[in-house]
Amino acid sequence: MADAEDDKTVYKVVVNHEEQYSIWFADRELPNGWREAGKQGLKAECLAYIKDVWTDMRPLSLRKAMDAQKN
Repeated sequence: MADAEDDKTVYKVVVNHEEQYSIWFADRELPNGWREAGKQGLKAECLAYIKDVWTDMRPLSLRKAMDAQKN
């Protein structure tokens, strides 16, 4: 496998129904349950994007359940 600096693979950021993020090869069909998040680029760029937007690591269902307990 190539070093990270030499890796020119293009990825896209994907998100699932629980609002969990990952990266996927841009030239491959998305796996079931995942949709594009609107960012595509080199691995480091995609991971930096995820770091910026995925600020709450809890799955959506857990966040909703915890919010419901507050009320």
